[in-house]
Amino acid sequence: MFKITRTLKSTYPDAHAGVLVMKNVSNPAHCDVLNTQKETLENQIRQRFSGQDRSAIVSLPVIQAYNAYYKTFDKTYHVLHQVESIAFKGKNIPGVAALVEAMFMAEVKNMLLTAGHDLDAVQLPIIMDVAKGDEQYTLLRNQEQTLKAGDMYMADKAGVISSIIYGPDQRTPITDNTRHVIFTIYAPPGIEMAVIEQHLMDIQQNVLVVAPEARTDLLQVY
Repeated sequence: MFKITRTLKSTYPDAHAGVLVMKNVSNPAHCDVLNTQKETLENQIRQRFSGQDRSAIVSLPVIQAYNAYYKTFDKTYHVLHQVESIAFKGKNIPGVAALVEAMFMAEVKNMLLTAGHDLDAVQLPIIMDVAKGDEQYTLLRNQEQTLKAGDMYMADKAGVISSIIYGPDQRTPITDNTRHVIFTIYAPPGIEMAVIEQHLMDIQQNVLVVAPEARTDLLQVY
């Protein structure tokens, strides 16, 4: 189901990936219980950084790992900005369909870069590799994009489904009709495996709030 190439292992020997596959899920537009938990999480984030400034977030090991990676591509880590907006600007986690919210909640809690896909739209296996710089795919916002050389990306038999720098594709997103889902986590060097595993379990628990009948087929750190 999931493979990492030798090229990636040699280029980023200390990088990891996390994969969570859950089946028999549902994706309602709203979930009252999840919304309550989301409000609690937002308040926890604000309390955690109360009286501090952005340096308190930037100094976290997870953020330092992502910032180091993004800096090599002259980019900034967007999850850092999302956490800042919640902690210091009173913003909320975006209100979207419940499965995606379940992912977003874990993402801002643990600050790990995560993508969600409709498993039925994915042509397995998924391969995690390093871009040569000529790979192309259509982004979620319907824009054609060429990958940056050196960026980590994931692809199935039909093509790229996500990359660190540019995010998920338009072909395999979670939709209202998604019944089987796969979440993937990119973890550049500097992030411990235990942190990734806990993040996967947080997503799993959030999904079970939305879809108690869901079953987990895979939860693994590579």
